[in-house]
Amino acid sequence: MEDFWAGVLNFARDTTNFVGTQLLADFGQVQASHKADGSLVTKADKWADAQITAAISSHFPRHGLLSEEAQHKFPNTDWCWIIDPLDGTTNFTRGIPIWGISLGLLYQGTPVFGYVHFPPIGQSFHGFWAHESGVTGLEQGAFLNGRPIHSSKETPSNHHFFNLCSRSTSVMQKPFPCKIRMLGVASYNFLSVATGAVLGGLEATPKIWDIAGAWVIVQAAGGVWVPLVSESIFPLQVGQDYGAKPFPTLVASSSELVGVFKPLVELLA
Repeated sequence: MEDFWAGVLNFARDTTNFVGTQLLADFGQVQASHKADGSLVTKADKWADAQITAAISSHFPRHGLLSEEAQHKFPNTDWCWIIDPLDGTTNFTRGIPIWGISLGLLYQGTPVFGYVHFPPIGQSFHGFWAHESGVTGLEQGAFLNGRPIHSSKETPSNHHFFNLCSRSTSVMQKPFPCKIRMLGVASYNFLSVATGAVLGGLEATPKIWDIAGAWVIVQAAGGVWVPLVSESIFPLQVGQDYGAKPFPTLVASSSELVGVFKPLVELLA
């Protein structure tokens, strides 16, 4: 099984490096169009999705696949990859250098491996997290460019940061215990909690491809994932269409901070 996980990591690294190198050539140079949900898509998103899909089908032919730009129904397979081929399309089209490629590998509907690569800033995150997935013998951990990362255990102050998305700025109607930042990329919002750079993050309408890869890394780093709806996110259900389903989410750097941040953001639930 150790060889399997080494192969998964090498595949994710090689595939996202290849796709990322090609996307850099289009960075800030392509026009976007609107999808039905109001989000943006470019030819670069579609190209990246097709490249990653083909690579997974070639290397892991028995694995299922769910992606932002193509397949939205969760398949009836033990193993399934979830792809966000270009997280941060608005940043990408406007020349802002925070955007990435996200991969999550699920076992029986629950993520156990995540890999998120940000080509413009040279950062690659990955993590392993078995938890309640049923996978045994998996060495858990979170990493940035191969080095272990851990969430912060510090107490909030006006010298600490909290991330918002553009749809969650209404929470600032109340006094907030940290400085606010808005990065424009759901996965990077969450992953900056995993590194200890910020104490928490909020996304009002993330989709499953925004979540799957980062979900693993955040928790393996010691962070806490808090769905702001009654039902759990995982395991995903076979046959369900996740294309239009949002998952309002709070991420905190420690369990102690959930009680600090959650009352401030519950109006989004």
